[in-house]
Amino acid sequence: MELARVTTKGQATIPKRIREAAHIREGDMLAFDLDSNNRITIRRIDPSADVELLALQETLSEWNSPQDEEAWRDL
Repeated sequence: MELARVTTKGQATIPKRIREAAHIREGDMLAFDLDSNNRITIRRIDPSADVELLALQETLSEWNSPQDEEAWRDL
């Protein structure tokens, strides 16, 4: 079992061993699910395999720059 502490901004670091095993890299999209027993499941999303996500990303391309990421990061 790996542990991580949640910050005041609701952020937590995924432990290195878990990131490596799940092939999670900087910029990857993650999906969070909560079941009826309050268990959280996190999975890495492959945007090229998710047709709906890919279509949505294409419509928001004007907001997909490093400057936009910096502006929205702390919200």
